[in-house]
Amino acid sequence: MKSFVIGMLVGVLLFSGGIYYYFASGMAPAAAGDPPMFMERKMASRSLGAHIDKANVPAPPIQPSEDNYVAAAKTYKNQCAGCHGLPDQPAPAISDKMFPDATLLFKDKGVSDDPPQESYWKIQNGIRLTGMPAFKSILNDTQVWQLALLVANMDKIPASAKAVLAPEPGPAAAALAAPLAAPKAPAAKK
Repeated sequence: MKSFVIGMLVGVLLFSGGIYYYFASGMAPAAAGDPPMFMERKMASRSLGAHIDKANVPAPPIQPSEDNYVAAAKTYKNQCAGCHGLPDQPAPAISDKMFPDATLLFKDKGVSDDPPQESYWKIQNGIRLTGMPAFKSILNDTQVWQLALLVANMDKIPASAKAVLAPEPGPAAAALAAPLAAPKAPAAKK
């Protein structure tokens, strides 16, 4: 029995040492472009889901309304669109350079099938080991709830919010839209 316990102890120590060596030697994937480790996606997803469930986020204290959608669209465009994209636009260049890739919120279903409480938690706390930052020290609680309602209802937002999310015209388009200035008259000679 004593040799069995010693064997188990040696096995646990060797296994632990092997895992330590795997990470400390740089063999474990660390770059965003590296393939995931065995079971990494599944374990991270399970952990994220458990954290959100454990947080027991209450129902939104604000209601979906045009004013809330428009305010959220402004915040989204300034804080989120660089990674998550805009409606009817190509994906931002950075969106597929993260691991995991940033979710394109206006493509397919985005996260519109997630309850607002889940999106609230993700916006508020960020998601570890991804590019998703925590916004709790950047946005106030109302702004976070507005964003959570926006992403949960992207297929139902009013035209006024969609207009806010439209891309800014490029310099060439702005130049064409600007009225032509009247030519200056030559200065009179004295």
